[in-house]
Amino acid sequence: MAAYHVVLVHFPIALWMTAGLAIVFRAISEGPVAKAVDRALVPFLAIGFVSGIAAYAVGLLVWPWESLSSSPLGRNHMLLATWTLAYWGLILVTRWMQGEAVWNGFMRWVMAGLAILGNVLLGITGTLGGHLIGIHTEVSQALRVLGWEVYTTFYVPDTTLIAICVASVVLLAAGLLGARRAA
Repeated sequence: MAAYHVVLVHFPIALWMTAGLAIVFRAISEGPVAKAVDRALVPFLAIGFVSGIAAYAVGLLVWPWESLSSSPLGRNHMLLATWTLAYWGLILVTRWMQGEAVWNGFMRWVMAGLAILGNVLLGITGTLGGHLIGIHTEVSQALRVLGWEVYTTFYVPDTTLIAICVASVVLLAAGLLGARRAA
């Protein structure tokens, strides 16, 4: 079963990395090729999201939850995998619902920044997964330089989680109000 997870994760990785490059390319270009690439963006993100869900589900079948949650590395991998899946899902919904408007003005640079951050999350998630099966990369060395030892637990205090939830609700409400006023 572990081989299935290893094979499956490469589909969302390839699709999301390509989507990230497409977003950056579209952010810096108004040309016909960039616009053609942008037309494929929502399908790429959607297929990446569906294949990400499949890889996530198979990953949960590969390693028992008790094993994953008892290891700091396992918890880190699950945490980053969850963030990465949710993050790329939000980019998909944003691009799908906002359409071409995401390329107007400063929003294009916001999208480029989001794509770069999404690819960083994806890279870290893959690095942690590689460590789980004994494949170490130089990314973990870069993370150590930045102060994160991949074998220790990534800790988010409860107050930070509460602040994130409150900020999410406020931002969602502000977005909905803004959309109603614009309509």
